[in-house]
Amino acid sequence: MLYYLFDLLQDSNVPGVRLMSYITFRSGAAFVIGLLMALFVGRAIIHRLQKMQIGEIIRDLSLQGQIEKKGTPTMGGIIIIVSIVTPCLLIGNLGNTYMLLMLLATVWLGAIGFLDDYMKFRKRNKDGIKGKYKIIGQVGIALVVAVTMYLSPSMVIVENREVISEETNRVEQVLYDAGDVVKAPQTTIPFVKNNNFDYSTLTSWAGDYAEAGGWIVFFLITIFLVAATSNGANLNDGLDGMCAGLSAIAGIALAAMAYLGGNLIYSAYLNIMYVPGSEELVVYMAAFIGALAGFLWFNAYPANVFMGDTGSLTLGGVIAVFAILIHKELLLPILCALFYIEDLSVILQVAYFKRTGGKRIFKMTPLHHHYQKPGDGSIQAIIQRPFAPIHESKIVTRFWIIGLILAVVTFVTLKIR
Repeated sequence: MLYYLFDLLQDSNVPGVRLMSYITFRSGAAFVIGLLMALFVGRAIIHRLQKMQIGEIIRDLSLQGQIEKKGTPTMGGIIIIVSIVTPCLLIGNLGNTYMLLMLLATVWLGAIGFLDDYMKFRKRNKDGIKGKYKIIGQVGIALVVAVTMYLSPSMVIVENREVISEETNRVEQVLYDAGDVVKAPQTTIPFVKNNNFDYSTLTSWAGDYAEAGGWIVFFLITIFLVAATSNGANLNDGLDGMCAGLSAIAGIALAAMAYLGGNLIYSAYLNIMYVPGSEELVVYMAAFIGALAGFLWFNAYPANVFMGDTGSLTLGGVIAVFAILIHKELLLPILCALFYIEDLSVILQVAYFKRTGGKRIFKMTPLHHHYQKPGDGSIQAIIQRPFAPIHESKIVTRFWIIGLILAVVTFVTLKIR
């Protein structure tokens, strides 16, 4: 709203009104507003959750430190969602399709998570909504995003065209012009020179329908990544501060990539596709990071509030949607590797348990709980060597360090090929 107010005052002599036209200024403001919203509104929401007696249910008291968590308010994801949406509505460009899709994804996924938490604590259904309904919701927002990217005339890319020096056989400069503006199912792949990849390459056998086939492949990848990242974050949210911290780290890397990919000069320097209009996503991600920083004030060990599915399903989903919108979705397996490892640990555990009639690969899944559970001497797999349980704050810090390394590796793939 303030964005449009300042826009009306552009021709006036009021000092400072042109600041709102700068992405860097609005991003900084979004971060500060998101942070302050989480700190001040968060306290009121936590108090309200305590009054409503919406507390955490502990399923395994054998894990170190779990008994102390019993009764801690959950559904704190409301704090994160409010703190993201508010600054975006205040200083975001709501005429930008990228911003609108991110806000829709935030509210959509937040509603799924809220319904899940509501079923657990108000309807006394310990499993919440059925898994298939979560998947349907995640598939729904993924399709909305993919179809909008396909149909919207404003969502295009500008292909980077290299000029090769005849003398050195090296890239002399990178050019963009009007003829390079395309609407195509293209993305960025890591560690590969000329790293624009067109999904239509995979369906070249379809002849005249190759591009349509490429879009179908893009739709399927979008669905998979949104569901996998959202559920991975949901599984990762089991220790104080871990999911919020890892999401903030991923957010910083994605914000940097959105800023670079939305700026013609930096895109040319890094030799990556230019995505006009996507620079507005930096404002969203700044609010996202600010909201998580404020939430961590209460969620750091020992936590005063948990985000619940309201927060975790939202965080993973919006990270995936954001990466898809800036055409960096194939970098997610590096950036969000820990989320996918959490997914995989549960899948492997369940499959192995059923196949062997009760044996386990890990002491407990998701994977982070494996390090909390003490060894009992009954080794069922090599990975189950008995060891003393690791304190959750140390597990969280180590996961953060790994997440930071993954973010750096993801970021440098833009230049290392």
